[in-house]
Amino acid sequence: MAEAHQAIKVVARRTGLSAHVIRVWEKRYGAVEPERTGTNRRLYSDEQVERLSLLRDITRNGHSIGNVAKLPTEKLRELAMESHAANGHASRGLAAPPSVPTFLDECMAAVKSLDARALDETLKRAATELGAQGLLQRVVAPLAQTIGDLWRDGTITAAHEHFASAVIRIFLGHAARPFAGTDSAPVIVVATPSGQIHELGALLAGAAAANLGWHVTYLGASLPAAEIAGAVRQNRARAVALSLVYPDDDPRLEGELTRLHESLPPEVMLLVGGRAMPAYHDVLAKIGATQVKDLAELCSKLDELRKPAKKLKR
Repeated sequence: MAEAHQAIKVVARRTGLSAHVIRVWEKRYGAVEPERTGTNRRLYSDEQVERLSLLRDITRNGHSIGNVAKLPTEKLRELAMESHAANGHASRGLAAPPSVPTFLDECMAAVKSLDARALDETLKRAATELGAQGLLQRVVAPLAQTIGDLWRDGTITAAHEHFASAVIRIFLGHAARPFAGTDSAPVIVVATPSGQIHELGALLAGAAAANLGWHVTYLGASLPAAEIAGAVRQNRARAVALSLVYPDDDPRLEGELTRLHESLPPEVMLLVGGRAMPAYHDVLAKIGATQVKDLAELCSKLDELRKPAKKLKR
């Protein structure tokens, strides 16, 4: 086994990843398993540094960290080579692409300091460099996940989470305006069900749908099933998107989801995602909800739903 002797600060300098990102990739996704000293300090081997560097390059080229984190190192090398080949000559002679981890670090620093201007300016720069979908999938989605992780372990408070949600809501509202659908565009209702108090995931779903030309009726957090169903009928929505983030053990949520299913017109697709979604897999399967693992899959489902010739199951 390769000797592990490099501290996380050294690894951060070598890979260009922040120490926080390295810890999240380790803890949440199992990307590497560093050794620990007697004082519980992490120590990384050269092979682990290579893995982190490969994962950095692969995720910057659009792969989800959740899908690639546990792949063998040889497979990571192949993916990195494929990404390099796909870029071809286009990247030669040009400045290096902006660092997505840098955007994430700047956003988190702004959230921790409750600096709305800094957060807004960083999101604007990321949108300019990465485009609308790149911003959502590569910056805002992992930012929301990181905020959730830090809130759960007590690093930040609920005030920070609400602050970030408020700033991101306003930013995404302005950013989605150029993508507003036509009068004939399908309608989607976006919310979190009663008891689900975190709305960043719902904000992301609404922004992604708007970017795809849907009319979005955004209801916010913790809505009873009857009110969500009422909005669907009033707006003749074709789909409902729900975000389940926290808590993941609410005994009342099964009843809420069942009531929502029973209240929706049969042709309306119910799409459900979020960190807590797996905890409610059984009831979601029982009511025929479409479970989406990430933002990319949500976009794919919405594109499919707009195809009139294809009849989809709920």
